[in-house]
Amino acid sequence: MRRAGVWAWLLFGLGMIYFFLPLIASFLFSLRKLQDRLSFEAYRLVFSDPGFAYSFGSSLRWAAFTIVISLLLVVPTVYWVHLRAPRFRPIVEFITLMPFVVPAVVLAFGLIRAYARPPLMLTSSPAILVGAYVVLSLPYMFRAVDNGLRAIDVRTLTEAAQSLGAGWVTVLWRVIFPNLRVALLSGMFLTFAIVVGEYTFAALLAWPAFGPYVVLTFQSKAYEAVALSTLSFGLTWASIGVIQWLGRGGPGQAQVAGAR
Repeated sequence: MRRAGVWAWLLFGLGMIYFFLPLIASFLFSLRKLQDRLSFEAYRLVFSDPGFAYSFGSSLRWAAFTIVISLLLVVPTVYWVHLRAPRFRPIVEFITLMPFVVPAVVLAFGLIRAYARPPLMLTSSPAILVGAYVVLSLPYMFRAVDNGLRAIDVRTLTEAAQSLGAGWVTVLWRVIFPNLRVALLSGMFLTFAIVVGEYTFAALLAWPAFGPYVVLTFQSKAYEAVALSTLSFGLTWASIGVIQWLGRGGPGQAQVAGAR
């Protein structure tokens, strides 16, 4: 057992080196914008560029729309499957896995061909981009919500709330959502990280976003591009850290007395 523990720590250390050494090297490279000394000049230039604020703000806007639509779509569906139709859970799970099967390039061109002609011409509307992001985030949001519902007694909570006179909307809003706060936050942070770092949909659908801005910067500004990549990685790791911190306490069932 002692030997197994040593090997486990050794493998863990090798994994940490494998993942973090490129990040450290990239960060040190981004500090060499000025010759012969380390500085945050590349980061200053990035933050002072109007294109950064515009592209990052656009990605924040797309992420907010995607999160709201994903929650309104996934939570009632998964809740109903858990409560009334558990036999359909494998079908729903299979549907949510489709974004892993269909490449993003194929999906983007499919959206362009489907919605570039009447009666639904959406290529000039951001709805087509947000819809693509909703589909892309389905596997992560579904699993976050599904794991949260598995951790609570959905049927008992629903019956208790209905016995107090609550309708379906009240049950979802006052009982189910509070009990899924950790799971929902996890799905929201994952969706946020995916949308902010995504490139294919935004580039092919020709909408401003952070991913295409980073790629465009790479073509002419090496230090600023690496600084942007470092910021993107840091944002993703921060989101994962927040998810881990929020998940330490467990979901815990909320009271249903407020549903009256």
